[in-house]
Amino acid sequence: MKKEKHFYPDYLSEIIVAMLISIEILLILALLYYPSIGRQIDFTKQFQPRPEWYFLWLFEMIGYFPGKSAFIGIVVIPAVCVLLFLLIPYIDRGENGRLKAVVVGIFLLLTFIVLTLRSVL
Repeated sequence: MKKEKHFYPDYLSEIIVAMLISIEILLILALLYYPSIGRQIDFTKQFQPRPEWYFLWLFEMIGYFPGKSAFIGIVVIPAVCVLLFLLIPYIDRGENGRLKAVVVGIFLLLTFIVLTLRSVL
């Protein structure tokens, strides 16, 4: 006749042991195979600060709005893009709403892709 298992203490003890073994394995692997930190630096080249790939479009906007108009390119236009992105569910309502939402979404995506590629090239 088998004894019925209850969550406490039977399953709970099994879960705790499995967690401790998993953490132990993770710690051992993290200590044995640690990653190098940061990028390799070439000291023969001049330093050119570049953002990560997901901010390259914003970095490109700085070139289009230099000087005092940089606020427009760095704050206002991205804020309008985020606002458009958040308003897509409301744009989708009404007659031809789906078409308008798709146009807005494609416009935002293409803007992001084009500005990112122009910054890389």
